Amino acid sequence: MSTHTTSGDRPRKRRPYAPRVPIEQRREQLLDAALAVIVSDGYDRISIDAVAKRAGVARSVVYGAYDNLDTLLTALLDRQQARAFERLLATLPDSTESPESPESPEPAAFAAETVRRMSAMLRQDPDTWRLILSPPGNMPAVVRDRIEADRERFRLRVEAWLSHALTGPDHDALDPRVLAHALVACAEHFGRLALTAPGTFDPAHLVDQVRLILGALWPRTR
Repeated sequence: MSTHTTSGDRPRKRRPYAPRVPIEQRREQLLDAALAVIVSDGYDRISIDAVAKRAGVARSVVYGAYDNLDTLLTALLDRQQARAFERLLATLPDSTESPESPESPEPAAFAAETVRRMSAMLRQDPDTWRLILSPPGNMPAVVRDRIEADRERFRLRVEAWLSHALTGPDHDALDPRVLAHALVACAEHFGRLALTAPGTFDPAHLVDQVRLILGALWPRTR
């Protein structure tokens, strides 16, 4: 007598099993997975399902660590900001420090050193900067708003420092606000090129060009 196997008798495909790990370790694993999805597939493909699949866990594991995708992405930005953005801010002097003080370098030399450090950060942690410098069109709103706020914070820091540097009758025609917007936009443009088309510009050449251009804007007077 033959037996027939019905669809209900077929073994079900097992869902990914996630071993128990401390919650902080799990969250780090999921943030790594989310970053990997964004870097490899773009913001269009980021989802709870995509993160779970990349991490090799069930959706319930992701929801056990983060309430929703926005919460997960905010945590990812918090982590990557701590890794990279704060270091970027640290390359600029405090807005209360005059660029003509004996302790601070000439403006052109300082700007060139900032470019050098930014280039080094791109090489050391390219995935973080891909997250930040990706075209904004397909970013989730929570990511776009956060990155825009960080960009404005950085731009204001640049503007405040330029306001000190552009003092005196020789620089009255230069607007620190306009110049800060231009410098930040240029930095982002060359940062994207370094990530998407490495080798287009030699970092050392860019540093030299920044020194020459800004040196022409305000030569050292002391």
